Amino acid sequence: MVRPDSGKPSTVGPGSGRPSKDRTRPGPPPSDGARPGTPPSPSKATPKKRSSDHSPGRKRTTRTRGDLAATAAIARLGTPFSWGGGNPAGPSRGIGRGAGTVGFDCSGLTLYAWSRAGVKLGHYTGTQFRQGKRVRLSDLRRGDLVFFGGGTGDPTHVGLYLGNGIMIHAPKTGDVVKKTDFLDSTYYRPRYRGAVRPG
Repeated sequence: MVRPDSGKPSTVGPGSGRPSKDRTRPGPPPSDGARPGTPPSPSKATPKKRSSDHSPGRKRTTRTRGDLAATAAIARLGTPFSWGGGNPAGPSRGIGRGAGTVGFDCSGLTLYAWSRAGVKLGHYTGTQFRQGKRVRLSDLRRGDLVFFGGGTGDPTHVGLYLGNGIMIHAPKTGDVVKKTDFLDSTYYRPRYRGAVRPG
């Protein structure tokens, strides 16, 4: 602070412990009862709201890539199965016996869903089985890929895990994208091969 009469810095002033030589008349006392020239007590100070703060009572949710993939797959419930169908943009005309149908096959659905989360997968179940981190059955998370069949070779089917033993998948020709409880299924449970978390 510079005193107008001397042009030299002042060593006294607000918060210095000594009265200031400023002769201006003080205004009304602060509404919180603090003396003029003293900072408000910590208990009465109002914290600045940061842009990352959120309203009380609202849970902050952090969506994982698996959540994004699961949401994208769920939005395609009821889409027809099409052999060779599906790409990162959505359902497509298949090949061979799927050439007359726009839809998804099992790996086409999972590659589409994960593309919505920014992860590129191959359009073959065996390739997807090697594209990510292996996950134990007890550690499955929403969005993980679950694989079935194929004996000791590449798996022959893939679905996307939603939780509570349920997957969403494109099962076979003549069927549609749907949810299945694979843990309680007499068909899928014995054929379970493992799971992968892409990304």
